[in-house]
This record gives sequence, structure tokens and C-alpha cells, in this order.
Amino acid sequence: MMSATSRPPDLTLLVAGDPEQRTGSHVYDARIAEALRQRDWDVEVEGLAGRFPTPDQQANESLEHALSRQPEGARVVLDAMVMAGLPEVVARHADRLELTALMHHPQADETGLSESQREGFLFSETLALRSMHRVIATSLFTAERLAGFGVLPSRIHVVEPGVTPAPLANSVERHVEGTEPTRLLCVASLTPRKGYGVLIEALSELSDFDWQCDCIGGLDLDPDHASRIETMIEEKGLGERVCLLGTRSPEALSAYYAEADLFVLPSYYEGYGMVVTEALARGLPVITTTGGALRHTLPEGAGVAVEPGDAQALASAMRGWLEDGELRAQLSRGAVEARRQQQDWHSAAKAFAVALGEG
Repeated sequence: MMSATSRPPDLTLLVAGDPEQRTGSHVYDARIAEALRQRDWDVEVEGLAGRFPTPDQQANESLEHALSRQPEGARVVLDAMVMAGLPEVVARHADRLELTALMHHPQADETGLSESQREGFLFSETLALRSMHRVIATSLFTAERLAGFGVLPSRIHVVEPGVTPAPLANSVERHVEGTEPTRLLCVASLTPRKGYGVLIEALSELSDFDWQCDCIGGLDLDPDHASRIETMIEEKGLGERVCLLGTRSPEALSAYYAEADLFVLPSYYEGYGMVVTEALARGLPVITTTGGALRHTLPEGAGVAVEPGDAQALASAMRGWLEDGELRAQLSRGAVEARRQQQDWHSAAKAFAVALGEG
């Protein structure tokens, strides 16, 4: 417990595992914390040990310790993953602390769950959300989804991600047709929800085109799934054209964005889809799905969205882009226009502060 003489931070943000992870939710959390500090907030980000969102004993103990050490009335934001499976822990501190859930997407909506797992998360997340003073959702889609968890609209605030300004990709300003392979880029962890199997199936239909697909994202969140995707790539004869590159530093990732021609995200579901806006920040057109919030995240005219899980539709969209120079130019212009409309993290942090009751 913090001593009576020490001043508590303005905000404590609790996240699952290493705060420096490069998943979308961790990036959002880190960017919001950084932007709030630029607004003179004292923000402490604490990574909790253990397994989340299906908690083990270590996770239980780390969340209990993190909340117990907070002084009376402290403002604590819990990334929803840490509270999803531990409603009894957050309930013990609900009357003493000002608790806010930061909801990227409900764990009950994760791809690949059994029906019993889905029902378990629906039950536990509903209980955990009852202990929250408020809920901050990262998209309007997620905010509306929370009605299914018994959260009143008056308790929900939407704070969409910001974007870090970035230079235009090289392909936007200088594209020479036919001199080298088209560079496709996918940035997503290798988990079932991200739809890599659909992407590989679609790419196998496009072997008559000259392309290279770089896939950047963690390989260790679901090693069995990552192994299945690696096997599928080899079975489809794409081993020299599809590269699973794992996690990359922000600097290295920026270099891949700079060299890309087209961004592809085949997810079954996203609570927002920050990588789409990151691609648009470079003026890259996007081919993605309508899964979850993605139908709203991709602006009209900046890319193409198909139904999630439909490999033929995804292949058709990519084929159209590869074949049709006029379409490529049109979507490129749309992406550049979307780039001009994006909000930065300073604006997102201001909305986050307002959601927490600070002007």
C-alpha cells in the first residue's frame, strides 16, 4: 500500500504482461499514457504477471496486489484483458477505488472459443463490468456491443485511437510498374482471429502475379496456430513469397510500411483495427474485411472490405487491385485523402481525459 505521505499518480493503468508488447491494445495503452503525460498527467503503467485473459494463480495474485496497493479513491484504468476473468478481484476494490475498464473488444468475441468458453467470458466480463465506475471503448462498434454485457450507455465513453504522423510510403509518390514484385504487408499477431489461414488461401489463388507478402506480428501468442500457418504456407508452395517475420521494432516496422504497395488485414473480427489507420497514415490503400469494427474503421474509397472468412472474396479483391491500374490509382488517392482526416494521439488523450471526468 502507498504511504500516506506519498502522492499517488493521477492515473494507474494496469495491462497484461509486458507494457512494451507490440499488440494493438498495448500500443493503444502506451500511446494514451504518453499523450496524457504530455498533458502533465502523472501516469503509471503497470504490467501484470501471469496468464490473461484466462487467469492462473499468478494473474490472480498480481491483480490483487496491484489494486490493494492503491490508496483510497485512486483512479485506476484496467485494460479489459486483465479484468475479464477475475470479476471477484475487481469487485473487492470497487467501493474503494475509481475503476475504469478500457475495452478494446470483449474476450467473449475472440475467434476460436468453444461455446462453453464463450459463455464463461460473457458471464465473467458482465460481472467485472458491473464493478466499473465507467467503461472506455475504443470504437463505437465495441460501445454498442457492450449492451450485451449489461452496461448502460450512460456509463460508456468512446475514445478511438489516434495516429502518429508518418511520411507517405515510397509507392505513393513513385511507383514504377512491373520492375519488381508488388509488396503486400500484413501486420497482425498469428492468432486465429487475425485470419491468416484465409489470407494464405487467397494468396494461393494469385500465384500468376508477381508479389511478395511480408507478415509482421507475434508468433508466440498461439504457437500451435502459428505452426499450422507455417505448414499451410509450405503446402501451398508459398514459402518463398510469404514471410512470417515475427515482431519488429517500431523503426523496422516503419521501414516495411515505407516499402509496401498494399496493406492487407484478413481478420475475422477487430474491436477497431489500429493497423488500418497506421497504413492509411502512410497513404497505403487497404484490403480488409467487414469483421467487427473494421467496416467502420476503413473509410470509403480508401480500400476494399470483404466478408470475413471468405478467401475467394479476398482473392478477388486483391486480384482486382493487382490487375487494374485505374483502381490502384483511385484507392491510393482515397487513402491519401483519409490520411488528411486522421486525429492524432493528442486529440485522443484529450477525449480520454474528458471521459475520466477531466476537462
